[in-house]
Amino acid sequence: MELPLLDDMHVHLRQGAMLRHVVPLTRAGGVGRCVVMPNTDPPLTSVDSVRHYKRELASCSTDIDFLMTLYLCPALESMDMAAAREAGVVGIKCYPQGVTTNSDWGVADLQRYDALFAEMEREGIVLQLHGEVPRTPASDVCILNAEERFLPEVVRIHKSFPRLRVVLEHVTTAAAVACVKELGEKVGATITAHHLDLIVDDWAGRNHNYCKPVAKYPHDRDALREVVSSAHPRFFLGSDSAPHPRSAKEGACGCAGVFTAPLLLPYLADTFERIGMLDRLHDFGCVFGRTFYALPAPQGRVILEKTEQIVPDEYDGVVPYRAGERIGWRIV
Repeated sequence: MELPLLDDMHVHLRQGAMLRHVVPLTRAGGVGRCVVMPNTDPPLTSVDSVRHYKRELASCSTDIDFLMTLYLCPALESMDMAAAREAGVVGIKCYPQGVTTNSDWGVADLQRYDALFAEMEREGIVLQLHGEVPRTPASDVCILNAEERFLPEVVRIHKSFPRLRVVLEHVTTAAAVACVKELGEKVGATITAHHLDLIVDDWAGRNHNYCKPVAKYPHDRDALREVVSSAHPRFFLGSDSAPHPRSAKEGACGCAGVFTAPLLLPYLADTFERIGMLDRLHDFGCVFGRTFYALPAPQGRVILEKTEQIVPDEYDGVVPYRAGERIGWRIV
């Protein structure tokens, strides 16, 4: 099976030695272009930091088109969005404070940034939302309902800025799928490879399947599968591949993140074939994302062969998704 190289519209590539290890593996997984998340430490909050980070990524692979993002925070309120766009920034990522990895600098009040959203709307910069409400001691919010509780904010932003392109990242619930479908052509969503497979039982007690947002109920997973199977053009691949050292995943409080980069396309082909929608893989992974972001078609191609392989136990200390399991496809 021959496909264009994947457009991964949401990936974490880390820093330092981890970055140098992960970037080549991302290319090996079939990716030709990716939207790079800005929750480094410290986060990407200036054009200069984005340029420096992109140079570091490019030094590890000249075969990937890295699409850069900024981290939503007060420092962006005075930034010239036209200059950011000219510097190659395609999106600004919102992390509600404390909900996931390196989100301590994140947003406590989204309405504070309405003036910035208006400027992003004018300049064509995408707002990327990690859609979870932070938990507070006085609330009944938990990891199973935090995404659904966030959805009214998505509706508010879209109604206030109807021409602003908004991506609700790594959706995990039937409610989120319904919300995005209802809001129209300027609102899209990414779906990960692992959320098309996992439910709550698959990560409870299994740290290497634990990510944020967590996988939910079987009917939520079915809603993700159904919207992809229907070839809905505003739902597209965002792997949210998020590597952590084995020690950080297997400690008393394991870090959130599932590592899918090295075998992303084989994972997808295996899942799509297993649930009877292999013919949808091309558009989901190679067309819908770039269309939403208004990007040109990629140049490269990748060939998959229906040959079984066993997922390695680890890649230099990082345990991949489905480690030790058999998957039915291989990139040749």
